[in-house]
Amino acid sequence: MALSRWEELVQEKRERQRSSIPPEWIIPSVTRGLTNVLEVPSTCGLLSDKELEITGTSDASTILDKLATGQWSSVEVTTAFAKRAIIAHQLTNCLTEIFIDKALDRARELDEYLKQHGKVIGPLHGLPVSLKDQFWIKGLEATMGYVDWIGKYATEDAAVVKGLLEQGAVLYVKTNVPQTLMWGETHNNIFGRTLNPFNTSTTPGGSSGGEGALLAMHGSVLGVGTDVGGSIRNPSHFNGIFGMKPTSHRIPTYGLANSLDGQESIATIAGPMSTSLSGIKVFMKSILDTKPWLKDPNTIGKPWDENAYQLSDHGEGKQLCFGVIWDDGIFKPHPPVIRALQTIKQALEKAGHKVIDWVPYKHSELCANARSIFLSDGGADYQAALTSGEPMINSMKIDADPSDIPLFRRPREPLSAYQLWQLHKERRELRKEYFDRWQSTASITGTGRPVDAILAPVSPYAAVPHGEKRGAVYTIIWNTLDCPALVIPVTTVDADRDVKQPPHEFRSPDDKAIYELYEPSTFDGLPVGVQLVGYRHEEEATIGMGEIVVKALSDI
Repeated sequence: MALSRWEELVQEKRERQRSSIPPEWIIPSVTRGLTNVLEVPSTCGLLSDKELEITGTSDASTILDKLATGQWSSVEVTTAFAKRAIIAHQLTNCLTEIFIDKALDRARELDEYLKQHGKVIGPLHGLPVSLKDQFWIKGLEATMGYVDWIGKYATEDAAVVKGLLEQGAVLYVKTNVPQTLMWGETHNNIFGRTLNPFNTSTTPGGSSGGEGALLAMHGSVLGVGTDVGGSIRNPSHFNGIFGMKPTSHRIPTYGLANSLDGQESIATIAGPMSTSLSGIKVFMKSILDTKPWLKDPNTIGKPWDENAYQLSDHGEGKQLCFGVIWDDGIFKPHPPVIRALQTIKQALEKAGHKVIDWVPYKHSELCANARSIFLSDGGADYQAALTSGEPMINSMKIDADPSDIPLFRRPREPLSAYQLWQLHKERRELRKEYFDRWQSTASITGTGRPVDAILAPVSPYAAVPHGEKRGAVYTIIWNTLDCPALVIPVTTVDADRDVKQPPHEFRSPDDKAIYELYEPSTFDGLPVGVQLVGYRHEEEATIGMGEIVVKALSDI
């Protein structure tokens, strides 16, 4: 049968992507029958011992030190990560734009600069940094999973891209997203479905799912994602990496190809994803040191605050008090998620800190408010991007019935401006009530301060089979409240330890479905992270407390 016009555009775009992969980097078909593909880069024979050493280094600061001292050249490091990224792509379908030649030219320039001047350009000198597909890079596309946007080339760099380049980074790949972005999984009609490398029958999450899969495969140590409801945090949790959603307008977002563009009530937030917490810190400090508010007028003029990072407002970090959310009352978490929270609680208490229960407050209302705002246009934004004839993806299930349209994708009447204003007023009051309750905890912490940070599930489950992702309730509340949230990997599912519990009193059909989804053998070996939530505008303190949590975990 003849292809439709949109299918021809997809075919042409996929061919251009294939041609950007060096043919000598194609791995043999040795993965048939494998579901966990994490070890393939080490066994496929494509990477040299030196390249395995480089890409096997998880700590971003270690790589940056070796680059700054000339022990590793940027060309060596860029080549190693580019190769491993291409391997990761062949196994998980995680990439969109691939521009290795451009990256190696940049790496050579940086090596020459270091040789001539004896110093680095900036703190990211020579480090390959991956980017979610949304970010404009001059001369490249940012299709964001829409066929309509094939052939639209960026005429300037996004503000974050400018900051990364100014600080010495090397850009080399962009990563896959779901059509419309507003999914907790990653699949679109252009590039197809991205797989979780821990178990390819499960999702890497979304919408920064390509970034999550790439980092899990060590095809990158530092990437940049975006988050409006959990899109950095769920992929970080599902793929066993660190990820941070800052407060809105702290990191610049000018130059994003975006869904619901212009919806700023609950803003899209750019933030780092990394194989190490040092990667999170170096990204935040490096970008803030470039004065990003001069590149994006919507960015807050708040430089990196070293005193805040040293926890000057949190007792210098000597004795912290954390609140822990065991269950938000909407979706009951699976056993391995509860065990991850218990593990952190035990570690922090052993280290001399306090952990008290945090009672969720109006989490259902916070979620409903955000969703109503996101859907307030009646679907007009999605339809405006589907004029090529490309069909809307209504389910992330493999071989889904196109006529099976979930409730949140069905046409609805758009809200009037007045109705939208009422949602804004509701959000304002919910925020005030929540933060008043946070401040009131000073009377029960024993430190004289309110709870320093909150520990919570990222999701009620580890990575689920494709098409089974449900509401992002544990993440979206922090978007409505606009709090910084850091994902810390804690453990993996252990089928022997994380046994299925007897049924509880189900709160909803979705809660029942989540309970029934859990079979220990299905989830065995999948990563489990925990969310560390800080007070608004306390990114530095959240990172500082994250380091205390990581240290405590390493000591038990």
